[in-house]
Formats: sequence, structure tokens, C-alpha cells
Amino acid sequence: MIDYSLPKYFISRELSWIQFNERVLEEAQDTTNPLFERLKFAAIVSSNLDEFFMVRVGSLSDQITAEFDKKEPSGLTPTEQMEQIGILVHKLVSSLSNCYNRSLKKGLEKEKIKFLKFNDLSKEQINYVENYYTKNIFPVLTPMLVNQSSPFPLISNKSLNIAILLKNDKGENIFATIKAPSVFDRFVKIPDEGGLAFIFLEDIIKMNLKSLFNGHEIIDASCYRITRNADMALDEEGAEDLLEAIEASLKQRRWGKAVRLEIEKGMNNKLLEILERELEISKDQEYIINGQIDLTFLMKIGRIKGYEKLEYKPIKPQLSKQFLKYNNIFEAITEKDILLHHPYESFGPIVELVRQAAVDSDVLAIKHTLYRVSGNSPIIEALVKAAEMGKQVTVLVELKARFDESNNIVWAKQLEQSGCHVIYGLVGLKTHCKILLVVRREEDGIKRYVHMGTGNYNDVTAKLYTDLGLFTSNPYFGADASALFNMLSGNSRPTALHKFSLAPLQLRDRFLQMIIEETENARKGKKARIIIKVNSLVDIEIIKALFKASTAGVKIDLIVRGICCLKPGIPGVSENITVRSIVGRFLEHSRIFYFYNDGQEGIYLSSADWMTRNLDRRVELLFPIEDQQARDRIKEILYISLSDTIKARILTKDGIYTRIDRRGKEQINSQEEFYNFVLNKDDKIKEKMHSMKEYWKENGFVPRVSDKIE
Repeated sequence: MIDYSLPKYFISRELSWIQFNERVLEEAQDTTNPLFERLKFAAIVSSNLDEFFMVRVGSLSDQITAEFDKKEPSGLTPTEQMEQIGILVHKLVSSLSNCYNRSLKKGLEKEKIKFLKFNDLSKEQINYVENYYTKNIFPVLTPMLVNQSSPFPLISNKSLNIAILLKNDKGENIFATIKAPSVFDRFVKIPDEGGLAFIFLEDIIKMNLKSLFNGHEIIDASCYRITRNADMALDEEGAEDLLEAIEASLKQRRWGKAVRLEIEKGMNNKLLEILERELEISKDQEYIINGQIDLTFLMKIGRIKGYEKLEYKPIKPQLSKQFLKYNNIFEAITEKDILLHHPYESFGPIVELVRQAAVDSDVLAIKHTLYRVSGNSPIIEALVKAAEMGKQVTVLVELKARFDESNNIVWAKQLEQSGCHVIYGLVGLKTHCKILLVVRREEDGIKRYVHMGTGNYNDVTAKLYTDLGLFTSNPYFGADASALFNMLSGNSRPTALHKFSLAPLQLRDRFLQMIIEETENARKGKKARIIIKVNSLVDIEIIKALFKASTAGVKIDLIVRGICCLKPGIPGVSENITVRSIVGRFLEHSRIFYFYNDGQEGIYLSSADWMTRNLDRRVELLFPIEDQQARDRIKEILYISLSDTIKARILTKDGIYTRIDRRGKEQINSQEEFYNFVLNKDDKIKEKMHSMKEYWKENGFVPRVSDKIE
């Protein structure tokens, strides 16, 4: 009997997350990527680290404080995880700084984009900067001295600050701190004849410290930044008004316990000692930064106009031909189910469905779930219009969407004011499913139109994330959609669902059932196959079921972008499992589930990853793809993803990600291939389709892949 629980079969969730960001950093280091895109990848790593410390490290810190010493599946206690995190993140931060200093900054200089220090400035530039400081920055600054009458101030989360060591006329050392005002851009453009020149906000302040501390000798000034524990513990049961409770908890987030201190290299030891003492920070929580602290500013640099040659060539999301054949979107969806693959295909039809529904006199109701939306959402605008037109509009706005709470509170209030019925999620659960229901009166009775997807209803991220969505007027899907919304609005338990599987009700059991069926088929000598594409694989029960399936002979391919706690390729345990991660221009976000099912292929899309939180603590949706053309399309997507030799990394049995050995293999970038397929302009499309058919045949699949993309 194999013990599938042994720690050696698992990778720590936290360490796997760090590995993912190492892969993102590789994209910043990759000189084959355009320079501005490399800047953005570096900024993403910096931003991701902020969230990691605020949430994951914050949670571990709470566990250690509470003396919780239970080991996670890979065998590490919270203290041991924290030690490993420290080692790996210090290496990651060092690599990120080296990438910025040695490659990205030099690359910008070659393009005549410079970041200047005081010693680099000409007399004219110094005059410009001093004038800018006097007119703009000086009136906003608040220098804070620490003495008997003024205790150490509260330092806000993720703010950039300057620590100053002063000496008064008595020869006494005094500590002071200044917050770099967030109302200004991190860098200021200054005149330069040789191209674009910038100087950092913190450097301008350092240049002018004498104006703030007249009468004091300035010994040293160095930048620092803290990250606070932002893992919110919200008592939903005891909260009479969830909206008010979340608004209050957002304010508390700014003042959680400090879990990371970033300091500028070369900081005076006395300054550092004061920060350590006042912030209650230990040495292993300190990160010495060689260069600029907080590289998220690189995202703005990467968006400077006039340097399009330093960016990816723009893609134009294509409009599905199915929508061009009809006068309105309802006729198109009535004709057949329509699958969309974003960002290669336009997000527009989703917005258009809401817009047309808002003004269509036959539409009676619109029901929608919103998890994350854009800052100027056309969907919100259309929902408001629908309510004003007298439609019955019900919107579930998930207020607990992490780090989007403030944005969602604003939208929720606006929707309510327009007359929409707004649901603020369910107590104890996040509503993460992505679904839109339109109820329309037609000649033969009431008809329901449904859109379901793997990604958020966000028109901005739809251009940056890869996601899949399905339009259907299938009455069984419509009935299930109504049951789901009744559950969300009336807190009822849906019965006798036709097509949907929902978390936290049946989804875990449904996944396990399908894995077990493949396992049993393999034991009977039948062909058995599982292909899964998710963002994260963490859930232990699911992983153990995959181990058992592998042991029985099921061939399993996992495409996991981010965290993966399963070690593949272990003889006798996971030797039939492969794991690959694709990190490229677009954030891989779609969730696809394929089960061979003895030739009766089961193909599903879902909002859920294989994480415990998705299966047990969220409202998630799994739905089947039944239209044959849509099924073929998803098989094409899986095939191309598994064929990627450029952006894919393979996870080894040792828990290490390696690039694919390209020798003798075709150079395939899956994301470029998806766009070529949508454009249908690739001269080798038919050849690729033939190869795809052969692949499915060799693997025992029903070879129904179409010859041409419609």
C-alpha cells in the first residue's frame, strides 16, 4: 500500500509561489523580449512580492505568534517555511536588483532614457529641479522628528520613506523621517538635450533636506519601506452590515504588524537600529536593496508614449464571425453555442449582450456576478442603463475580492443608487463564479441567454489575461443559471441541476468522481487520460487522487501557471504525470478540464482552480462544453499549450522548473499560435491541424478536430 501523504511527494505552497515569480523574473531577464515589456515583468515581480508578504507571510507570521506548529503537506512548520522564504526571497530580490541595475537601466540608457542622480545634473537641470521642489514638493512634505514630545510615527503600508540622522547644536543624534508624497509620480521629467531624463522623487527630497531641517547637521539620509500584514480577519457572522465591516477592515489593513523592511544599501547603522527597534523588525525580515526600492514604477516607464518599438506588437482582438451573421446578439446565440478565447477574440460581445439587453423592450431581467471589474467599466454602465430602463437587474458584487474591495464598494453603491438589486456576497463564502443571465420574452415564451467564463468581467484585463467564455441559449443551462442566482439571492440550496456543478456543494465530489472513473478505466486496461489547465494546484485530496490515477496508469498532463504542490515523475507515484507552466506575454488564466471517459470525452470550463479555498470556501462554477465545434476548439487549445517549446517550463521530480530542450523540436510559442489561429493567416494552419489530429489519435482520443477555425 502506497502512502500518498509522504512529504517528499509535495512542494510547499509558499515556495512554489516564489518559483513562479522566478519564472516571471526570467521574462524580465530575457533579452528576446522587448525592453518595455521586460520592465513590466520586473514591476510585476515587485508587486507580487508586496502581496505575498502582505497576505502569505502575514498569515505565517500570525501562526508563529500563536505558536501554531502544524506541518503543511511538504513537511515544513510555519517557522521552517518562514526560514525557507527568507532564503529564497533574498535571492529573488538580489536577482531582481541585478536585472534592473545591469540590464534594464542600461537598456533604457541605450534608448536615451536616463535616470539621473544629483552628481549627473547640469547647472540648468539643478535649477529646474530646485524650482520644481520649491513650487510643488516642499509645500506637501511633513518632516517628523522623533523626540520626547514626538514619538515614532505610524509608517503606512508600502509607503516610500526617507530616514534621516541629524545632529543638533548640542552634538546629539536625532532621528527624523519623511514620507515621499504619493500624490506625485515616483519620477520627475527634467529637461535634457540628449533624450528623456528623469530624477526620482526621493532624490529630489534628499537634495533639499536643508530646507526642512535648518539648524541641524545632516549625518545620513536613506530610503526605507515597510510591508504590513494585510491578511484581514473579518467576522462576517457578527457584522450587521457587511459593507461597513469591510470598509472598516480596509482602514485596519494599513496598520497591521510590519513583516518586511526594505532599506537602501548603505544605510547608517544607527538609522537601521532605530527602525528595527521602533518597527519591531528582525534581521531576517530586512531586505537590503541595491538600487531603487519598489520597482513597481517600471510599469509606468513601460507605458511612455512614443516608444512602441520597445513593446510587443499590438494585437487586435478579433470579433467572432458568428456575431456578424445576425442583426442582434440574441439571434447569434440562438443559432448555436459560441466559445470565445480572450484576448485573441474580442471581449466586446459580452459588453454588447448587456448593452442590447438594457434597451431591448423584450428583456425582462438581467442577473450578473461581478468579482473584479475595471475602473471605467462599460458593463457597469450598461447595467445602470438597464435599471434606468426599468429592467429587473440583480448584481452580486463580491466585496471580499482581495485588494479590489474599495473599488467594488464604489461600484456596489453606484449600482444600488441606479435601482439595481445588489447582493453583497454570501456570509463565509466568496462568490467567484463568472456568470451573466439575460431573461427575454419571445414568441414561444420566456427564453434565457447565458454567458459563463473562466475570467472576470473586466474589459481591461480581458486584453491581458487568457480566458475562455461560452454564450448559450440552451434551456438546461438557463434553468441552472436561474437556480444559481436564486441560491445567491435567497440563500437557497439548488436541487436537480442539469449541467452545472457548484462549489462548495458538489464540485469537489464531481472532480474526484471524474478522476476515480479514469483510474478505474485504467485498471480495466482501457485508455485513460486527464488534461488539466489551471492557475494553481494546491488541494491535497485532489493531488492524492491524481497520484492514485497515475499509479493505475492514467496519463495526466497538468498545465499549471503558478503554484503547484504536486511533484511529478516520481516512480511508482506520479511517473505518469507531467507538469508545465507557461509564462508569457499574457497571464494564463483559463481553467480547462479534460477527461477521456472511455471515449465519451468530458470537456469542462470552470472559474475554479484546484485549491482548497476554491472547492470549499467559494461559490464556483463548472460547466460542460457540448457544442462539437467548441469542444474541438478547446482540444486545439490544449494541444497547442502542450506543444509550447518557448514559454513553457517543465517541473521535474526534484521540484525544479526547467526550460524545454528545443533541439530537434519546432519553435512554438503557444500564445502566438493562438492569435495566428484566430487570424487564420498562418500558412501552416492545415499542417498544424493535421499534426493535431495525429496527436489525438495517438493518445486514443476521438479525432474530431476541425480543419479550419470558424
